[in-house]
Amino acid sequence: MSLKPFRLKQGDRIGVPAPAGPVEKEELREGMEILQSLGFSVTLSEHALSRKGYLAGEDELRLRDLHAMFRDERVKAILCARGGYGTLRLFERMDFDLIRRHPKILIGYSDITALLLAVSRKTGLLTFHGPVLKDLAKNRGENLRSLMKLLTSREPAVMECPGAKALVQGSAEGKLVGGNLTLITHLLGTPFMPSSKGALLFIEEKGEALYRIDRMLTHLHLSGFLGGCKGVMVGAFEDCGDPDDVEALIEERLGRLHVPIMTGLPFGHGEENMAMPIGAKAVLDTARKRLSLKAPCVRA
Repeated sequence: MSLKPFRLKQGDRIGVPAPAGPVEKEELREGMEILQSLGFSVTLSEHALSRKGYLAGEDELRLRDLHAMFRDERVKAILCARGGYGTLRLFERMDFDLIRRHPKILIGYSDITALLLAVSRKTGLLTFHGPVLKDLAKNRGENLRSLMKLLTSREPAVMECPGAKALVQGSAEGKLVGGNLTLITHLLGTPFMPSSKGALLFIEEKGEALYRIDRMLTHLHLSGFLGGCKGVMVGAFEDCGDPDDVEALIEERLGRLHVPIMTGLPFGHGEENMAMPIGAKAVLDTARKRLSLKAPCVRA
């Protein structure tokens, strides 16, 4: 059973660490103002604006900030500043017991996929693949509304995906596992990757050549990871070449699973980034182009 974080309420404090790539304060300004306009207070972690090349400061400081956010009783949700690269470097020294003792909303995507999956695997905490603070204003606020629906509602969400396409028809129930394809592949063979047994896998990607996507999907197959999946959902494959070629590759590589497969879902690096709760039980229905959660994602 998943460990659920507490429901987000107006007036709550949202903490913003940068566990991966560096970010400028100006890049965060609009997102902070949006959250404040909704009645939340926003606090940047102590070293959120640090920089060390392609990292947001030294590993030790990024990890210290993340631990501090979970330890701080005033912080009710943790929204990562951006993706980039760097979360994998933190896992060997990450205090997962601390996170389990202080179960909080944890949100991000791209490189943050690794953090979401590792926390899910090590603690059972339900985590949220969704917009980072830097991207909060995208899609005319729809991404934020999707996220807030999951974080504040007492009812299970139903995600309608009218623009989606069924590559393999069917319905399947399972636990949501996924995020960025590259990070999923990099976590295979480590103790930080959740099991695929009974999973509804969701994947997205940005800026990868078709042959590299092929290599990653083939790796998932050869590792045995795909064998446990009950269904597959494919989001944006942004800047990955001709979308028809990507779709054909996915059908060729994943169609052999004989499970429901739906492409064109509105999550990932594109303008749309619908929030997906990792660890939540859901039902995928390709005929209705719908993903229905079995229960609320947060507790009262």
